[in-house]
Amino acid sequence: MDFQLLLSSYASVFTNLQVVLMTLLGAFGGILLGAIPGMTATMGVALLVPFSFGMDLIPAVGLLLGIYCGGMYGGSISAILIHTPGTPSAAATLIDGYPMTQKGQGGYALSVAMFSSFCGGIIGALIMTFASPVIARAAMNFNSGEMFMLAVFGLSVIIAISGRSVVKGLISGFLGMTLCTVGLDPTNGLPRFITRSQTGLYEGFAFIPALIGMFAVAEVIAGVERIVRGTERHAVSHEKITRVLPDGGTIGRIWPNILSGALIGTFVGAIPGAGGDIAVFVSYGANKSFSRQPEKWGTGIPNGVAATESANNGCSGGAMIPLLALGVPGDAVTAVLLGAFIMKGIQPGPMMYVSELPTVYGVFAALMLANLAMLLVGCAGVRFFAKIVSVEKTVLYPIILVVSLLGAFSINKNVFDLGVCVGFGVFGWLMNKYEFPLSPILLTLILGPMCEQNFVRYMNLNHGDFTRIFHSPIAMTFLGLAVLSILYSIWNQGRINRLQAAEAERA
Repeated sequence: MDFQLLLSSYASVFTNLQVVLMTLLGAFGGILLGAIPGMTATMGVALLVPFSFGMDLIPAVGLLLGIYCGGMYGGSISAILIHTPGTPSAAATLIDGYPMTQKGQGGYALSVAMFSSFCGGIIGALIMTFASPVIARAAMNFNSGEMFMLAVFGLSVIIAISGRSVVKGLISGFLGMTLCTVGLDPTNGLPRFITRSQTGLYEGFAFIPALIGMFAVAEVIAGVERIVRGTERHAVSHEKITRVLPDGGTIGRIWPNILSGALIGTFVGAIPGAGGDIAVFVSYGANKSFSRQPEKWGTGIPNGVAATESANNGCSGGAMIPLLALGVPGDAVTAVLLGAFIMKGIQPGPMMYVSELPTVYGVFAALMLANLAMLLVGCAGVRFFAKIVSVEKTVLYPIILVVSLLGAFSINKNVFDLGVCVGFGVFGWLMNKYEFPLSPILLTLILGPMCEQNFVRYMNLNHGDFTRIFHSPIAMTFLGLAVLSILYSIWNQGRINRLQAAEAERA
């Protein structure tokens, strides 16, 4: 690595006023888009690619990376404050983020999320800078068998995120896997649980409308029910936000979660097709399993927010690794960035490290600047975001419903998706009413298609001989981790239930 060129690239990027302004603008827009359910970072990057046509490469990349990093953090704002993940990668943040808001700690949760996102992004950017060629080569060893076992490992986290009842968590996971089978068979094109006339379900239930429905619409229905029964209380935030960043004591407690989350996020992000949706649940499950007080996870603690937010922003650096080193996008956002590079006449791939090394180092610096811009914009807005919880519920619920339905419609401009959103809202409300966790359903909706498609592809390539997978060290590593995760999670959840029962008896 040419450290002199690296330092000069950082200096040129950080002192270029156009790059700095474009990155700040991108971070601001990304946070706003990420906070609106359905308006993902991918959509924001795609919308602004045309506006980067007349710019030089690095200012354009700064604008797009600012949206990327800002959108990752922005999704946590609505997840924490109104129980609605703005982006899919913020879905795990609400497990502890929303209970913190219910305790009157919404601003505190936002500051933890912002600091963790920043740290995760910086760690991911540093790993990308110094280890991208090595990690990219390792990621390219992931074929269909390895991807299938990665999905199995991700599904093993279901028990860790099931809450008090493992049985209810498994039932939720089974329901989620069943929902994944609706639509056309991805291999043979045969209809499953639909007729040929149901064109809206050919590709199954649209993920973003289902996500918005299960969390946003379900919360609105539950809130309206409480208002009708007279049990809804107007929550006024009396929390005085004297500092926009966590104090030293909080940082000391959450730092292990930030570090582990960032490492998990970077590794998962470097695997093409994985992304932050998977990384956040893997990080949450791993950090909860190794916590000294796992019974507190899910009740509203900053450790849970830190573990997920550091993971999804760590993915931003991880997803850039295969893009730059191999020309293979790590997720949907980097797929759009790949198009932006090609439009500028640059083909990402191994030769970029030979013929376009200054450009590579400029991208490294732009990602670092994007994370700094996200922190600055987040610090400026955290006091404003925290006031959302003080809005009268009779005003807030209609706003949430309208924004949610608009977000669900905007994905495919399809009225059918509105029906999916409302249907999943009723479904989520009933699941919450009978205390079935929604997180396992969300996880299976993410990993189910990945698991099925890679399994079928692997079986076709190996003529139906599944035993060949046992010759893959990577696949066996993930299988072993899955088994250990399941066994440890069952034991750990049993210990949590015993501790809670003992506390209840003492009370």
